[in-house]
This record gives sequence, C-alpha cells and structure tokens, in this order.
Amino acid sequence: MTAFRIVCLLTRRWSFVSHFAIYLSSAILLTGCTEIPNEPLKVGTNVWPGYECLYLARDLGYYDGSAIRLVEYTSASEVIRAYKNKIIDVAALTMDEVFLLARGDESPRITLVMDYSNGGDALIATPEIKTLGDLKGKRIGVETTALGAYFLTRALEKGGLTERDITIVPLEVNEHKAAFLEKRIDAAVTFDPVRTELLNSGGKILFDSSKISGEIVDVLVVRDEVLNRRREDLHSLLAGWFKALDYYRKKPLEAAGRMAPREGLTGEEFTESMKGLFIPDVNENRAILDETDPKLIDGMNRLARFMVETNLLQNQINLEKILAPGPVKDLK
Repeated sequence: MTAFRIVCLLTRRWSFVSHFAIYLSSAILLTGCTEIPNEPLKVGTNVWPGYECLYLARDLGYYDGSAIRLVEYTSASEVIRAYKNKIIDVAALTMDEVFLLARGDESPRITLVMDYSNGGDALIATPEIKTLGDLKGKRIGVETTALGAYFLTRALEKGGLTERDITIVPLEVNEHKAAFLEKRIDAAVTFDPVRTELLNSGGKILFDSSKISGEIVDVLVVRDEVLNRRREDLHSLLAGWFKALDYYRKKPLEAAGRMAPREGLTGEEFTESMKGLFIPDVNENRAILDETDPKLIDGMNRLARFMVETNLLQNQINLEKILAPGPVKDLK
C-alpha cells in the first residue's frame, strides 16, 4: 500500500525516608536555614511557533520563583530521547510521537493541546511546479517520521498520485532549506520556521495542513509518576502558558517581537506563521481533553489507524488512557 511504502522509506532510524533524614529536615526548618530548593520540572521542546507561548511566559517572568525549567533542543528526536532517558519530565510533541512513546513503557499523558496545525505544515515546491500533479517524477524531501509519511500520503492522495510517482528523499528539517536551494530536491514537506524561509526563497505552497484540519496536533505530555507527584508545578506550567497566550492575543505585536528571535524570524514573519495555527484556550482545552469536543479524538483515531496499517504500531492505542484532563480542570 502507498502509505506503507512511504513509511518504509522514511523510518530507518527513527520513599522510604529514614528517621535520621526526617530529624535532619526538621532541624533545618527549625533553625531557619534556607530550604532545599524544589527539584526543577524540566520541560523539553524543539523549535516550532506553536511552542513559543512557553518561552513567552518565561520571558514575561510568569515562571519566576517556580520550579519550571525550559530545555531547548534542536530536533524532536532529541526531545524524545531526553524524555525516554528521563532527562526531562515534560515534552512538547506531535501526536505520532506520543503514540510511539505509548507503545512502550513511557506512559505519556496528554495534559495540554498546544496547537492544531492549520497551514503551518506545508508541501512547498520550486516555482515551476504549479500543481500537485506536476510532482510526478519529482524529488520530495521529507522528515523520517510517521507524521512526515502521513502528511505526504495525504498530499499525494489529493493530487491523485502514489509514492511510485515520486522520489522520496529522507531529510531532517534542518536540511530542507539547503537541499531546496541547491536543487537536490524539487519540493519539501516542512514547517515553520523553514516553511517561511522556503517561501522567501521563491517556493510555492502546493498543499498545507489547512486541507486536513484537525489531523496534525501538538501536545504537552508528562509521565504518570510526574503527573501525580508534581501537580502544583504542572499547575504553574499550564497557568503560565495560558497567561502568555492571553498576552499574545491582547498584544500580538509586542508578543511577536519577543517570540520571533528564537524562531529566527522577523516579527512580521512570526505573526504570519501563527496564522497557520489554532491554539485552544483553557476552556477549549477542557472540552477537548474531556472528550466533550470530539475534534482531538477523531484526528487521533485517523492517525492511529494509519500507523497500525503501516506497521508503526502493532495495535490501536487506548486513546482515553493517554488523556489527562485533570491539570487543566484544576485551573481557575
């Protein structure tokens, strides 16, 4: 099947406390000495506009005095590796990445829907390629992820093509621009900030995630033990996120000026890229995670079926088990 062959081409890597300790802790408190600081709640992300409200919250001081520590990585694969190795406690990931974690013993729990891609992911071609049908016989660069395979499959379906009609060139996102400019590929499945860079270099959008609304989603996940043990810190993390989102909506130009540099974009470019995202507010998150709004579950089911069909998953994921609406519900 088309999707299976695309995936085959792309996925080649892919307390017990002693009496003495109790006595010592009590003595420290009684003598007025400085308390032992909270263990940091480490939150890992890669570069993507949909994650920027976390950094805006940090920039605005919303996490000052809290245990929140943001850890920046250059790729999603580094975020996943850090999560698996318990270097970080919380991770910003796409849904396919969450499913791959869930098939193991990583027990990811979704505590926040960060964004739906509504144009932020795109298939961009060189100027002479006018339609999806014109991709026949062309070379397409795409990341070695389930999401990359999924997006390409959906685009080819819309153009009446199969993977037999194209040449797939597996590339990490940080390789897309050079390959595009050096004409080693004719098109790329990519996302911001590279999406904007390719458009600025003359690229043309043939297909984007607005055509498959609700199917590409970014979420914040945490392990079960962290979810239960660090409830107050998770509350601080989410409260800061929504406070920053509110700031962005009330002062979009000022917020864009703060967020754009980390993405390597101008304020105007960042504002334009954010038009390709839908970021749910706190009430929308409650409805989504509590399954009152079926949008997330429907998209998750479609992606999970694709991953089972292409042997990325052996069995369908228990979707309800990985949703954790509690922390968002706790917010005032």
